[in-house]
Amino acid sequence: MTRRIKKAVFPVAGLGSRFLPATKASPKEMLPVVDKPLIQYAVEEAAAAGITDMIFVTGRNKRAIEDHFDNVPELEAALQAKGRADLLDLIYGVLPAGCRCIYIRQAEPLGLGHAVLCAQPVVGDEPFAILLADDLMVGTPPATAQLAASFEREGCSILAVEDVPPEQTGNYGIVSPSHPAGRSGEMLPIGNIVEKPSPAQAPSTLGVIGRYVLTPAIFPLLAVAQPGRGGEIQLTDAIATLLGKERVLAMKVEGRRYDCGSKLGYLMATMEMGRAHREVGTMFADYLRGRGA
Repeated sequence: MTRRIKKAVFPVAGLGSRFLPATKASPKEMLPVVDKPLIQYAVEEAAAAGITDMIFVTGRNKRAIEDHFDNVPELEAALQAKGRADLLDLIYGVLPAGCRCIYIRQAEPLGLGHAVLCAQPVVGDEPFAILLADDLMVGTPPATAQLAASFEREGCSILAVEDVPPEQTGNYGIVSPSHPAGRSGEMLPIGNIVEKPSPAQAPSTLGVIGRYVLTPAIFPLLAVAQPGRGGEIQLTDAIATLLGKERVLAMKVEGRRYDCGSKLGYLMATMEMGRAHREVGTMFADYLRGRGA
């Protein structure tokens, strides 16, 4: 029987240089989209997939992430004294019920593959999910739940992919599927995966986005991986080796992805999530219509 996904890895040690100076002293994962930071959206998505162990691979200046998911007795007492049960419910719900946080330090910025390898002592020999908080995913069911359900059926590593513009293949790991991608939710056997190829060298336009479910077979491959593109340990390179050892599938997940690692994607996410917000959505949509947006 295929094991259920109970652990998720959140690589959050990156420098966030594309958002300087905002990220000089604050983690990029704590950038708010309306009233929740990016990392909280990702944790809620993992919890909705039945995941209970949230494993954060952190670095310097990331303490704010730990503080966000911790208790704040002084704030709780102040809100209690003021009778603000509504705000108390919000802060009590920051970490979904039944979940726990585990923090591992990535001492050196050696790449995404190295960050995932740092989580091995906690993940052990279990299958696990990886969520990159830069990618804000909106859909029903959530993207990680789609991958987890597919893993229970297929029992192998699954990568979330989407069609990307040909001129942007150099920003993604690009997979070579066994046949052209069709509808969302379709499982595609992968023949190869290449890290950030030029448009002329890209085997397709299916780019891997920030959601993965991997088997523990990835860890020995990461342990012996040599630095690749950018001098970093690339997760994509280890997955390429994994393809020669076991089946790996790609899945076009349903829903909308916002690339919040870019300023434009972040602004788009803020606008769209603002329109949908239960408290201010109607007023914000009226404002945008009045501005011709």
